[in-house]
Amino acid sequence: MKNYLFVAGGSMLGGVARYFLSNFVYKFLNPIFPYGTLLVNITGSFLIGLILFYLDAQKLISSETRIFLTIGFCGGLTTFSTFTYETFQLLRNSEYLLAFINVGTNLIFTFIAILIAYIISQKLIY
Repeated sequence: MKNYLFVAGGSMLGGVARYFLSNFVYKFLNPIFPYGTLLVNITGSFLIGLILFYLDAQKLISSETRIFLTIGFCGGLTTFSTFTYETFQLLRNSEYLLAFINVGTNLIFTFIAILIAYIISQKLIY
């Protein structure tokens, strides 16, 4: 039961962080492209990489903290469903190039974020 509370607490904070970051981005960038979702997905991918490749691998956090941060916070921060919905909306609005760019940038940059987190973690370990 305790782990469910860790997930719930982390998810709540991750969701608030997602809402804040998305709104912050749209103060500066045109909302015709889903920059906010892209930012939170990249950020969450980077964070989960650091958490798992460094903190967890080095036993610097407890299993409860790992659950709180990865399943909870990063799960609440990132959003595959919103990414999919926004891509669908771009397609519905005949914004085919933007839809393609959205899919490509999310997949490529979240992968790069995980890779960077892995490289940083390896440098911190060795």
